[in-house]
Amino acid sequence: MRKVLLLSALLASPAMAEEVGKVGVDWVGNDIVIEAFEDPKVQGVTCHLAYFERSLIDRFSNGNWFEDPSYSAVDCSQTGPITLGKIDRGADGEEVFSEGRSLILKSLKVTRVYDEANNALIYLGHASELTQGSGKMSLSVVPLGNAAPRP
Repeated sequence: MRKVLLLSALLASPAMAEEVGKVGVDWVGNDIVIEAFEDPKVQGVTCHLAYFERSLIDRFSNGNWFEDPSYSAVDCSQTGPITLGKIDRGADGEEVFSEGRSLILKSLKVTRVYDEANNALIYLGHASELTQGSGKMSLSVVPLGNAAPRP
């Protein structure tokens, strides 16, 4: 029974990402990290997420030691035949990826929203808290065409 609960918790959790690139942006060691993850409930869709990662030198010189900026970019594409699983079809969507960006509150998230009228999946990259009075976000749309529902 314990194994079944653990397995179902793992299957329901957001996707895990794999780092596929890291681009240095300045002399103090700040980087832009690029990660890839597959949508856990939509076979055939892979998302790439880019975000800023502060260096130790930048953290030390600017204070706010435990926090990275909220800026991010997401792009998702069809990487195989698309098969829709049991996805949330509500207007508020479903979180498919989350990664902590500060010690306590802030995380970087990707939420999937199903656009039935236009037969598309919308992926919204966003932070879990407002930064400097506005939400930083990025959007990607994957057209479904003739996507097959999961049997």
